[in-house]
Amino acid sequence: MRQLFPRGGPAGNVNPGQLAALYAYPAAGPPGGPPAGQGTTSRPWVRANMVASTDGAASVGGRSGGLSGRADKEIFGLLRSLADVVLVGAGTARDEHYRPAQTASIRPELRAGRTATPPIAVISGRLDLDPGLELLTAAPPDARTIVITSERAPENQRAAVAKHADVLVAGAEHVDLKAALDALAARGYQRVLTEGGPHLLGQLAARGLLDELCLTISPLLAGPGPGRIVGGDAIPGGLPLTLGHLLEDESFLLGRYTVAAGGRP
Repeated sequence: MRQLFPRGGPAGNVNPGQLAALYAYPAAGPPGGPPAGQGTTSRPWVRANMVASTDGAASVGGRSGGLSGRADKEIFGLLRSLADVVLVGAGTARDEHYRPAQTASIRPELRAGRTATPPIAVISGRLDLDPGLELLTAAPPDARTIVITSERAPENQRAAVAKHADVLVAGAEHVDLKAALDALAARGYQRVLTEGGPHLLGQLAARGLLDELCLTISPLLAGPGPGRIVGGDAIPGGLPLTLGHLLEDESFLLGRYTVAAGGRP
């Protein structure tokens, strides 16, 4: 993997240590703690990780996996290693057949002082999840899956899901994403990684809750049909981003963008 921007070392090649430094959360404190200068009740830093084809498709055959490659999978594991918690929408969890984070893809040296794997937090306003999903039943005791729902979710379904996962209520009719992030922060999760899907990413961006986007551009023309990485709510005027770095590997481009000044409340 080589660094195109800003210009790296000899031939731009980056080693695993340099790669972790490039993707480190800003102003990070001790592992598992809040970013420097923030208390445990501060809103977490929210990073999104998405992949798109060269012509902007967010999936191939209904799943994002068809756009992935070796470098993208390496970054996927790295970002999970750095995160306190992984946030996904219920639709993505179902479509992508989510399981608890696997230790095989995690860099243990980046998890010092934290659980071996980050827990998965699923947003599901109606709590229309199968209580027997592997994502719920197979999570390790120290990184139980978290399900964030609304008050409208049926009590009996909450009880069924709570047998295997931690259920948090954030919002009345719909999940209030700000309240959801506050609830995660109250548990000490200050470094949030969201892996989508597009509607969740759109909601976070539209509400001023997104801080960073890690985007892999796959060397593939997907053709018409698939949606883009951002869906759902409109973002009035768009959301300006600043490029932090750009990497290349086997024609895949891997960029890290931060929301420009003024985009974060």
